[in-house]
This record gives sequence, structure tokens and C-alpha cells, in this order.
Amino acid sequence: MQLKNDLLIRAAKGESVERTPVWLMRQAGRILPEYRAVRESVSGFIELAQTPELAAEVTIQPVDLLGVDAAIIFSDILVIPEAMGLPYEMVEKRGPFFPETIQSASDLKKLRVANGTDDLRYVIDAISITKKALNGRVPLIGFAGAPWTIFAYMIEGSGSKTFSKARAMLYREAILSHKLLQMITDSTINYLKAQIDAGVNLVQVFDSWAGILPPDHYKEFSLPYITQICDAIHEVPKTVFAKGAFFVREEMGQLNCETIGLDWNIGIAESRKMIGPDKTLQGNLDPAALYGSPKQVEDATNAMMDQFKGCRHIANLGHGVYPDIDPEMVKIFIQTVKNYR
Repeated sequence: MQLKNDLLIRAAKGESVERTPVWLMRQAGRILPEYRAVRESVSGFIELAQTPELAAEVTIQPVDLLGVDAAIIFSDILVIPEAMGLPYEMVEKRGPFFPETIQSASDLKKLRVANGTDDLRYVIDAISITKKALNGRVPLIGFAGAPWTIFAYMIEGSGSKTFSKARAMLYREAILSHKLLQMITDSTINYLKAQIDAGVNLVQVFDSWAGILPPDHYKEFSLPYITQICDAIHEVPKTVFAKGAFFVREEMGQLNCETIGLDWNIGIAESRKMIGPDKTLQGNLDPAALYGSPKQVEDATNAMMDQFKGCRHIANLGHGVYPDIDPEMVKIFIQTVKNYR
């Protein structure tokens, strides 16, 4: 199906665009009262994500209500460990929790490489429903977590400020770590390919916990696996977003992907210089800027756009939109990007 608005795809590929496309990480979520209404109709986040019709509904809401240039399928990065045999729970106000974690080589025997289609059928069905309902209005983004970030949760058992158990595993059990990372990578490739077969137009890999590793560990335990994923996917443009990984921008420039996401702590000019001219940059307004007044939001957005001027760019925040941000401020951010020339 021909896309009516293909700005995101053209910008990712480095083709000419009439204006910069804009979308937000976590746009299908808690900032919207309409999302909260759907969420309250079910027992919680996991049931919502595993009910294809409802996941499709909340995926499309930001397109209708905020005017973004892309939808991103409503799901979670932690569906991969679940599909591999390690289920998780979503605890209100605390986040994800794994009743069982991976601690030893014997634990690996309980896991399998997910095939992506059957193991995650509810995501694939949600993509099919969403594609039909969008009817080509905007592209649909698929996504997965980067292997290191998924590994961190599977070892730690929950979110953490330090992920010290997961980081200790890299020092104490390097061979086991590489085995698990490879299983996650193979599962992720299968999953992203299934998403592409179901109709997503672009995929993004989120390395949410990139920044807690030292550079040598990032180069050993994360980048090679992201490289495998990028090399395995040919059908659609790919974006890699490694939060806090300011120390590998030159290596990011060598990845076989079209777009590199920048968080708000990373300098734009310096990143462009290190990553090189052949990648589209995505980002990178500080999400907290949206707590400002309408004029402050407009000024901050224009200042960001000025810094990206003249280079390949997809406008976004430097991380997901915070749940207590006023949707009106999000609309001002989006409209300011659309008006920028």
C-alpha cells in the first residue's frame, strides 16, 4: 500500500523532504486521557499489550490526537524474554518484574530462541489490525530492545539504577553472557522479521541501558549483537537508539542502519561530526522541556531544529515523553516542528 505521508521513510533514507518528520517515543501512552480510558478497561498493561484490537487502538490514538508523522506499535521490549520462556509481570508504579531470573548455565537450558511469529502472535496480529486501520495514512514503526538491555532485565529481574547483578555477570561469566546475548539476538532478528512481514515500515532497536556500561564492555557485549541485527534486516529502514552511549558515536556511524537516535545529553554538532554525514539523526529535545510554557516549548523546539539544520533529521525527544506532561505541550512541540522551515 502506498503511504500518503512517507516523510519518515524518506528522511530515514536521506531523500529530500518538504519538512522534518516528527514522532515521539512513548507517544502511545499515559499522556493521553484516551489511552488511560482504554487501559482502565483491562486488568493492566500486559493484558492491553496482549489484546491486539486494543493495542492497535492505542497505537493509532497519537496519529489522530497529536498529529504525529508515524505510529509505533504499542508493545514492550520485554515480550522477548517472555517468548524465550522467561515471563515477566508489570507491577504498578514499580515497573517490570521477573519472578525467575537467569543465574547459571543450567538456567539457559530452560530458554529457547523465539521464532517471532508464533511466540509473539499477539504483536503480529496487532500490527496487521493497525496497518489496516491506518490505511496508509502514516508509516508504522516496529521495535525491539537491544540484546544488552534485554539481558540486563533477565539477569537483574527488574529495573535498577545500577544493574549491578547484570554487570557482574559480564565480569564473572563472560561465556555464559555471550551465549545468552546470542539467544536474545537470534530471537530479536526473528521477531523483527515477523513484524516486517506483518507490515511495519521501519524498525527501531532500543538500547535503553547502553549508558551504564563502560566503553570496552559496550563494544564487547552490546555493539556486536546490534550489528548482527542491523546486518540481518534488509527490508525496511532501521534506527538504533542507544541511550547514554555517547562514547561509541563513531562506531554507531559504521552500523548498517539508516538512523541513529540521540538522547538529550548528547551534543548535536559533535555527534554529526563523529557519526558522519551518511546517517539520519533522530531526536533530541529534552523531554523536560515540555514542562515549560507554550512559548518556552516553542523556543526550545526551534533551538533544537536550528542545530539540526542542513542535515538529515527526524524530530523526536531525547527519550520517551514523561507520563505527566500536558498533551497540549506535546501538540505545540509537534506543530513547531511542522512549521519550521
